[in-house]
Amino acid sequence: MISGRASPRATMTGKLIIVGAGQAAAQAVQSLRAEGFSGSITLIGEEAYAPYQRPPLSKAYLLGTFARARLFLKPDAFYREAGCTLMLNTSVTALHRGEKTVELKDGTRLAYDKLLLTTGTRARKLNCPGAGLSGVHYLRDIADVDGLQAGFTAGKRIAIAGGGYIGLEVAAVGAKRGLDVTVFEAMDRLMARAVSAPVSDFFAAEHEKAGVKLVLRTGVEAIEGDGKVQRLRAGGKMYDADMVLVGIGALPNDELAAAAGLAAEDGIVVDQNGMTGDEVIFAAGDCTRHIGREGTAIRLECVQNAIDQAKHCALAIMGRPNTYSEVPWFWSDQYDLKLQIAGLARPNDRTVLRGDPASRKFAIFHLREGVVAAVEAVNAGPEFLIGKKLITDGAKVVPEKLADLSIPMKQMAL
Repeated sequence: MISGRASPRATMTGKLIIVGAGQAAAQAVQSLRAEGFSGSITLIGEEAYAPYQRPPLSKAYLLGTFARARLFLKPDAFYREAGCTLMLNTSVTALHRGEKTVELKDGTRLAYDKLLLTTGTRARKLNCPGAGLSGVHYLRDIADVDGLQAGFTAGKRIAIAGGGYIGLEVAAVGAKRGLDVTVFEAMDRLMARAVSAPVSDFFAAEHEKAGVKLVLRTGVEAIEGDGKVQRLRAGGKMYDADMVLVGIGALPNDELAAAAGLAAEDGIVVDQNGMTGDEVIFAAGDCTRHIGREGTAIRLECVQNAIDQAKHCALAIMGRPNTYSEVPWFWSDQYDLKLQIAGLARPNDRTVLRGDPASRKFAIFHLREGVVAAVEAVNAGPEFLIGKKLITDGAKVVPEKLADLSIPMKQMAL
């Protein structure tokens, strides 16, 4: 896609527009200025807020222990000093590639020389009778949490559709705050798409100890109530509920790109420099589908990917492309448990357990032809950090050595 390395002079100036005001957008502004971009930068976002962190929303922010001011990635002064114009509460409705403009909801068109799409994702909607009732919530932005908080009080009954990260993080907060929590998961175990069976089983036991009721192999079929949520039907049974939190995944916001004729296949298709099929349009973050470290197309929903892709897009825009090949990593906080994952596991990997789950501190390493391919760590920071390095280095480690707690993790990389 990139036909050659552009000259720095050709890319240091001009008009750059960033569509989408999330983690990747904030990083792009910082990286572009650091790399010497001296042109104008306009950042357009649909929400009323400058870029902020989303991970704390379903954790400490919902719990009430994380102040709203701490969510923001950069202070307002950063954007002023970076010469970045913020256009908030503003929607982009179309990209006109021929004339190099973006069209806003009010019909205004803004010209660009380079365009960066950081449009993120949106919550997948529950498709069943009653899904539009008052009391059905999603958790994607600040407004969603604020709406959920109003009824998030001790004694309330919350039904959670989906046993993934979002659903379980909300379940943990709900249990801490004294709510009656029931999680409905359509698959046969929790976080089935993200973690191995032993980690699923461990977290299931922890949630049940906290009083959370888990209903597996069961999807929500209907929600009922007189104008607001009162009960739901799942697996043919009725359950009383005061509110429903839906956490059944996310969809990439790739419609703008697709409507403009750019390739979009469950995400905006980009090369390993973040470039789309149009040499002046780039994309970064959860909205993209790129070629991963293992040579296959992948779409990732994680902070690390948003930050690293934004950095690589900045380099490419400046005419200094550097192939993106970072190890993906993820995390989830539930109760006093920190789950950290590096790499992407496969079903046929050989797994090695290090530590005892009963101690609430352990890790599972995934080996592929003897090479460390992924690690799942629970309250095990060294295992995560060293494991990530082993994955980056493509290191081979004897399984017995990984499992031996008498050998410090730092010696695994030797």
